[in-house]
Amino acid sequence: MDITDASGVPGHADQVFSPETEEEVAAILRRASDQKIPVTATGALTGLAGGASPQSGWAVSLTRLRKLEIGKGSARVGPGVILRDLQAAVTNAGQFYAPDPTENTSSIGGNIGANASGSRSFRYGATRRHVLAVNVAFMDGSIRTIRRGEKIDFDVPEISLPRTTKHSAGYPLAPGMDFIDLIVGSEGTLGVVTEAHLRLLPAPGERLNGVVFFPSEEAALDAVDRWRPTPGLNMLEYIDAGSLQMMEIAHAAALIIEIEGDADIDMTGALEADSWFATSASDRERFRQFRHSLAEKANGRVRGTGFAKFGTDYAVPIDKNREMLAIYHHVLDQEVPGKYVIYGHIGDAHLHINSFPESPLEFEHGKEMMTGLAREAVALGGTVGAEHGLGKRKAHLLAIQYPPDQIEAMKNVKRRFDPDWLLGRGTLFPYP
Repeated sequence: MDITDASGVPGHADQVFSPETEEEVAAILRRASDQKIPVTATGALTGLAGGASPQSGWAVSLTRLRKLEIGKGSARVGPGVILRDLQAAVTNAGQFYAPDPTENTSSIGGNIGANASGSRSFRYGATRRHVLAVNVAFMDGSIRTIRRGEKIDFDVPEISLPRTTKHSAGYPLAPGMDFIDLIVGSEGTLGVVTEAHLRLLPAPGERLNGVVFFPSEEAALDAVDRWRPTPGLNMLEYIDAGSLQMMEIAHAAALIIEIEGDADIDMTGALEADSWFATSASDRERFRQFRHSLAEKANGRVRGTGFAKFGTDYAVPIDKNREMLAIYHHVLDQEVPGKYVIYGHIGDAHLHINSFPESPLEFEHGKEMMTGLAREAVALGGTVGAEHGLGKRKAHLLAIQYPPDQIEAMKNVKRRFDPDWLLGRGTLFPYP
């Protein structure tokens, strides 16, 4: 059966399983281990890195594990629960789940696998920060509950992590690290999460949302620097002129913001009269859809060219934000003028590029260009993967992020839990 996630990476499984309980998941993994059959865990298939596109063997769909129990300050959630359903249930209970990936039809299992974040990670951080415990099924058929504060019980070296606020590329190894921090973001390569205990926050107070337009990119960047320290600022997102043009808006740049409480912001340099502001939940949803429509417009442009787009998930340290953006413009204007857009989480110095090749030559050259930009990001202290994971499509970038000995240390951890290299084969690491 052909199975492909949103990355477009082709996938095929010889057999697909849809277990209803974690015991069934564990039994499938044990059978696969006994028979030496590769296994790929899948969910909503919204991932952008190809982690859920199996290359052979069995696929285990977790979509029927839909437990959803809301308590005071926490929720117990199956990996097949869709993010927007969790958000709705939590809101109805007068509480708040902070991680908000733009694609709210993603599954909680996928969010945990990629350490997904979203626009409000500017204030609240990525998924990892909000996981209190996980149940994990391993390849030997065991199921283990791992709680926050439980340390790994084996030796690992401390690897060189980027100086970014967000990071989701490889295992963030450190001696005595929290076991949960190893599982979250491991992209289904160590075990299969069958249940998660998630932290909930009190419902936020009054919020002001805005889409603020600017006459120039420089004016928008000045506002980013002024606004970043603002108390109560939940999100700070950027949209460039090319993106706005796709959406038929004739401005040079825009920032999407959300502020909780009475904080005021300095609108110097902004086109305040042309900007949009709202305080209601319905208008917040309209703004979210506006942001999400960027990806839809980009995908529509891809369909028009017949070639897959190139998208980045690189982030750099906050103080390198302008420098990285200047590098993006210099390279892209030289190589693919008029055939790219830039938008995303500028509050975390985490901007996404979408480049649209229109010929076989541009497509092949685009691969080299994106790899070169990854090297630039890492040279500035950044990461090649901030929130989507690397999966199969971007696994080659791991060697840009880490030296060989640190990648080997990660592989040793994988061998500890998956000695036959069966789980998530091809994700993060090539099959040895």
